[in-house]
Amino acid sequence: MKHDTEILLTGLAFPEAPRWRGDRLWFTDQHARRVMTVKTDGQAECILETDDLPGGLTWLPDGTPLVVAMTERAVYKLEDRAWTRYADLSALAPFHCNDMIATAGGRAYVGNFGYDLHGGAPQAKTHLIAVETDGSCRIAAEGLLFPNGCVISPDGATLIVAETFAARLTAFTIGEDGLLRDARTWADLSEATPDGICLDDEGAIWVASPGTGEVIRVEQGGKILTRINPLGVPYACMLGGPERRTLFITTSETDDPDKANSLKSGRIEMVEVDVPGAGWP
Repeated sequence: MKHDTEILLTGLAFPEAPRWRGDRLWFTDQHARRVMTVKTDGQAECILETDDLPGGLTWLPDGTPLVVAMTERAVYKLEDRAWTRYADLSALAPFHCNDMIATAGGRAYVGNFGYDLHGGAPQAKTHLIAVETDGSCRIAAEGLLFPNGCVISPDGATLIVAETFAARLTAFTIGEDGLLRDARTWADLSEATPDGICLDDEGAIWVASPGTGEVIRVEQGGKILTRINPLGVPYACMLGGPERRTLFITTSETDDPDKANSLKSGRIEMVEVDVPGAGWP
């Protein structure tokens, strides 16, 4: 099958939550329960083996990484190749926690499935949870259908979240109190299933769409500017590299936990693009 990407790394179970930091890409190999990094020359390193499914990644202002423990519904700090609990979201998240992003000041926003996706439960709307720097948690926005990848505008005023099974990107104004207000559709994506997303310097958003097997660059309003066909099924993407013009794409043949661990078909793919990345990772 024709594809537009180069292969950087193979042999992964289910790579997710790619984040560019320093001189390398961080990501979670979710079903293999590992937090990993890879450089642009393909040199990979396992930073931590976890005892839960690791989900989203972000950083505190002092450089400390945070990682989501999905089934425990918690956020952990990663220090000295060990993790310690930072926040307990179990009273607020009805099912597995998922992706995460943080503001420049360190407030994190964490999504969750809302229902037992792999168990065949009916779809149910859920919410984004705000996690303050003291570890306290509260609901920041409600009524979202499988809130997934997020971006925050460079001015810190707007959060945009991918609602995977609503086929749209939804924008919120970030209040001074951290609550998300003025919900509006940023882009209706029709047949796409937006999963992981990243923002570029022109204000367009790259969207990994596993349902359609492509990564699309979308402007506000929903116009698709570019389509990229990776080799595998794309679940997330991130702009990085020395000039942040490399689009890294995490792909796999399946998101089923057992099949993913058996197949080990996960990859990090990459392609050069014209517009560099923007915003807080």
